Amino acid sequence: MSAYIDVHCHLTGGEYGDVGALMRSLEDAGIGKVISAGFDIPSSEGGAELAEKYPMVYFTAGFHPTELKKYRDGDLYRIEELLKHPKCVALGEIGLDYHYEDTDRPLQHALFHEQLQIAHAAGMPVQIHSRDCAEDMLAFLREHADLITCGALLHCYSHSAEMSAEFAKLGVSFSFGGTSTWKGGKRAKKSIAAIPPQRLLTETDSPYLPPASKYGTFPNTPASIPEITANMALLKGMEEGTLRDIVWSNAHALFKKLNN
Repeated sequence: MSAYIDVHCHLTGGEYGDVGALMRSLEDAGIGKVISAGFDIPSSEGGAELAEKYPMVYFTAGFHPTELKKYRDGDLYRIEELLKHPKCVALGEIGLDYHYEDTDRPLQHALFHEQLQIAHAAGMPVQIHSRDCAEDMLAFLREHADLITCGALLHCYSHSAEMSAEFAKLGVSFSFGGTSTWKGGKRAKKSIAAIPPQRLLTETDSPYLPPASKYGTFPNTPASIPEITANMALLKGMEEGTLRDIVWSNAHALFKKLNN
């Protein structure tokens, strides 16, 4: 039986207080599963610990492009080990982020490529972070299309609807969160309307990016998924329950260890 799912949230930073109470609130909100996204070694290891403690929690392990100043030799080996965990569903979040002036683009490209190679060798999908780099991201994924044959998710998709069609040709899926409910979220709304339902997923990126009804509050939690799903269903001209079921199916097809 399907339920709501959050395919990308951050649960390891201590923002929620009592995590057990958070899990109970998610069950009450109809959330069936959540994926805690790793962005460095501590968050990846923390995701594994939560996944071992709470049945609804799964996790990813990876090194985020804006966290690479923390990177040390041997870290990719640790990520490789974490991928073997029965509840690690993907390598991520990884990618490119050109938002900050001090961005080391060559280092981002190098670590992105290395992590794609690790995921491919392990037969695992990837969760991709892509910010202010649309053309480069598309070119990079085209160049390395052979490394994403196990599936890829562009999380919190922020590029254009036109670009989404090009990414989709590479087999990429797309997730959307609270920003897609904002009045100013026109680009996300256009993308959701344009992307086939079979490539759509739901996320919160919590504790950040609350939906419209909770705008300005912190922390956001995966309990926001029903509002995000309802908004996406409206944009697709579908019943909310229908889209919820499709998203559940999409997530389990992309992240095969969710079926464990």
